[in-house]
Amino acid sequence: MENLTVSLVQTSLHWHQPEKNREMLAQKLNSLTLPTDLIILPEMFTTGFSMAAPELAEPMTGPTLPWLADQAQKHQAVITGSLIIKEGNAYFNRLIWMQPDGNYQYYDKRHLFRMVGETNIYTAGQNKIIPTLKGWRICPLICYDLRFPVWSRNQQNQYDLYLYVANWPEKRRLAWQTLLLARAIENLAYVAGVNRVGVDGNNITYSGDSAVYDPLGQAIWQSRHEEVSQTLTLDSTTLAAYRQAFPAHLDADNFNLI
Repeated sequence: MENLTVSLVQTSLHWHQPEKNREMLAQKLNSLTLPTDLIILPEMFTTGFSMAAPELAEPMTGPTLPWLADQAQKHQAVITGSLIIKEGNAYFNRLIWMQPDGNYQYYDKRHLFRMVGETNIYTAGQNKIIPTLKGWRICPLICYDLRFPVWSRNQQNQYDLYLYVANWPEKRRLAWQTLLLARAIENLAYVAGVNRVGVDGNNITYSGDSAVYDPLGQAIWQSRHEEVSQTLTLDSTTLAAYRQAFPAHLDADNFNLI
């Protein structure tokens, strides 16, 4: 493993305006001043967190995937975040993992937020992806997935870095902060959470609280409320040394998901 440089984009989003969001995000990415390996955008970065999937969804052949491919190639970095995708008669909250060469993987949000009806509109995913980058095994997940430790569990150190992209409301910010920290500690892994800021079209306020934690649960970076793009480097030797000195994974319970 080499050290891994990540850029977290904490931003407000234009409600239900995909083209305007792509233009805004392109400007933010152009303002990155340091080379990076991985750019992380929030959940539903083209629209905000919306149940208006019939009006907003795009196919995989729609405009956002070519935009992601262009941005990944331009910045020579993987770029990831989720958007509303339609396949057949189903809608998905789908995270795209776009590489600079135009190849990609995707992950469909498994845990749908029933409290606002996401379960009634979207189809849940069934499988995780584990892309690798500079030797790092990475597990990208989406927002409400954070509340379910079994889905996130790092069995025998399968993952080195967890990503959570989110539209997590300010009124539940304590849960976001606490669970990001917990996922790092219990999984002996780095954790990066990217949340949005601002107020959406449902008058819900988001405080951001994007953060990066090391495997000991120590905060490397945190930011609240402001629009900010932060680039930082994750140290592979810190991860390897801690896992060797404190191999708690060897005492973890083995299980299979049904």
